[in-house]
Amino acid sequence: MDFQILISNLTNPTLLFFILGIIASTVKSDLEIPPTTSKFISLYLLFSIGFRGGQELAHESFSVEIGLSILLGLALASLIPLYTFFILRRKLNIFDAGAIAAAYGSVSAVTFVAASNFLESQQTPFDGHMVAVMALMESPAIIVGIFLINQFGEQERERYQLRKIFHHALTNGSVLMVTGSLIIGLIADVKQAEGIRPFTTDIFKGFLAIFLLEMGMITAKRFAAFRTQGWFVSLFALFIPAINGCLAVVLSSFITSNDGNQFLFGVLAASASYIAVPASMRLVAPQADPGLYIPMALGVTFPFNITVGMPLYYSLVKML
Repeated sequence: MDFQILISNLTNPTLLFFILGIIASTVKSDLEIPPTTSKFISLYLLFSIGFRGGQELAHESFSVEIGLSILLGLALASLIPLYTFFILRRKLNIFDAGAIAAAYGSVSAVTFVAASNFLESQQTPFDGHMVAVMALMESPAIIVGIFLINQFGEQERERYQLRKIFHHALTNGSVLMVTGSLIIGLIADVKQAEGIRPFTTDIFKGFLAIFLLEMGMITAKRFAAFRTQGWFVSLFALFIPAINGCLAVVLSSFITSNDGNQFLFGVLAASASYIAVPASMRLVAPQADPGLYIPMALGVTFPFNITVGMPLYYSLVKML
C-alpha cells in the first residue's frame, strides 16, 4: 500500500469530521445532529451523486464496457452473499447468517459517496455509469439473502412472496432516490442543469463532512454494543470486505481500463449496507438480530473502508 495515499486520506477534512464524531461520542458530548437534518443530508448526498452520475452518463454512448460493468456488479452482489452465508453458518444461526450475507453483498451508498470524494482528491476521474452499477447492486443481495434464509431454514415458516421481496428491495428510499436522480440527470437539459450546479456540486463536500460527523457518533455507539459479539464477527467484518474489494478490483481490470471505475468496483464489493438491508430484514426476517449486522456494517466495515480500505484498493489499482 502507498502510505502517502493513506496519510493523505487520513488528513482529508471530511474524514477528520468522522473522527471528531467518534471522539464526541466517546467523551459523551451533547453534540448531535437533529434526525430531520440528518435525513435531509443523506437524501441530498444520494440526490447529488445520482444526478451528477446521470449528467456524466448522458455524455456516454452505450458500449460493451457499460454492459459488462453492469453484469459484473450484479454478479458480485449475487455471489458475495452466497459464499459468505456458508462461512457465517459455521458460527451463527440461519437468520443472522442470511441478514449479514445480504448486508455484505449489498452496497453502502454513503461509502460510494466517500469513495467518489476520495477519487476527486486523487484527481482520478470515473465514468457516470458506475452510479447506475451502484444502484443496481442494492437489491440482488437482499433477494439472495432472503432466498437463503428460506431454503436453509430448519423449521417450517411462512415463505415470502418473491414479488413482495422485489417490490420492497426496488422501492427502498435510498435506492429510489439515487436511481431517480440518475434518470433525471440523464434526461435533463444540460443548460438547465447548470442552474442548480451550485447545489448539486459546490456544497457537496460540506454536507458530506457534516454527515460523516454524525456517522462517527453513531459508529462509536454501535461499536460499543458490538464488542460483546466475539472475535469471529469482528474478523469477518474486517477481512471479508478487504478480500471482496481486492478481488473486485482484479476482476474489473479485465473489463475496464479506467482506474476510477476499477477502484469503485473494489469499494462497492467491500462495502456493506446498513440502510437498505436492515429496512428489508425488519419486514421479512425479524428473527435476525439487528444488533449484530448493523454494528458489523457500520461500526467495523464502514470505518475500515474509509480509512484503510480505500487507499488499499487504490494502491492495488495502480499496481495493476
